[in-house]
Parts: sequence; C-alpha cells; structure tokens
Amino acid sequence: MAFLRLPLILRLRQTLGSSSLISLNSHNLGSVSCFSTGSGSIEFNISDEESRRRLYNRLLYRSRQRGFLELDLILGKWVEENLSSLDEAKIRSLVDVLDLENPDLWKWLSGQEQPPDAINSNTVFSSIQSEVLENLKTYAAPATRAEPGQPWVRGWDDKRGLEGGPKHGNQ
Repeated sequence: MAFLRLPLILRLRQTLGSSSLISLNSHNLGSVSCFSTGSGSIEFNISDEESRRRLYNRLLYRSRQRGFLELDLILGKWVEENLSSLDEAKIRSLVDVLDLENPDLWKWLSGQEQPPDAINSNTVFSSIQSEVLENLKTYAAPATRAEPGQPWVRGWDDKRGLEGGPKHGNQ
C-alpha cells in the first residue's frame, strides 16, 4: 500500500496544484497523510512542544504496531531509544522507513536480500540494519541463520521422510 501512496499524492498535486495539496493534507485528509514524505513538499511542524509530542507518539505507535512481531520489536526499540536525538531530516528518513512494506523491510534488515540503493542510502535504515546484523552475529549461531537469498524459515516437516525422522505430524 505504501508504494501506491506516492502516485496518488502526485496525481492529486497535478489535479489540485501543490499549494492546495498541502492544505488538503493538513486539514481535510487527516494527520496520517502528513507522514508521506516521498514528494518532499509536505511539512510537519516540530517547533512547539505539543506538535513534537504528538509527532513522536505517532512515530512510536507506527513503529510498534506494524502487525509483524519481529519488526514491532526491532523498530519499536530503535525508535524509542533514538527518536529524541533525531533532527528533522532523520525524522523524514524514519518516516520513509516506516512507509516500507513489512516483508521487504524484514528481508532487507535481516540480510536475506540486498536492499535497493535508495533504501540503502537512508541513514536511519542503515543504522537499524547495522544494529540488527550485529545482534544476529552476537546471539545467533551462523548455522541457524539463512544464507543470503534463501528463505529465513524452512517448513515444520523438513525432517519428515528422513531415517529416524517423524512419521506423522510434527513430532
């Protein structure tokens, strides 16, 4: 869904004009629209304390409630630890990371697939990925990790049919 948002915003901008789109995003479409930073023209205000607190709470929520447990834990922890030290440019980079689709983001963060150059050049993504890969090296034996380009988890019945393996179910 995130990949569809940018073309829709660009289409709206062409139809309504860029000044109308900014006011449309901030007043009529709701607060979630302000997170779409692909066009670079949508601004969010972090000058006063209340706006900053609301933005931080939204970013924390988006990072913790993705519906993908591993990413909820990784992104939620990273955002909680680093959000207060991020400047406006890094907040935009964080929003770009949060706009990525879960399966792709997980594969790129865990090293299963090489991320595209546009994502790889994102400073927030690079910081999160280095932390994830360092944790994998520290806490997971190399034999338990998938090779790059291979699926992360194999099926539950991989040993079925092998000598001494289970005959029925996942025993």
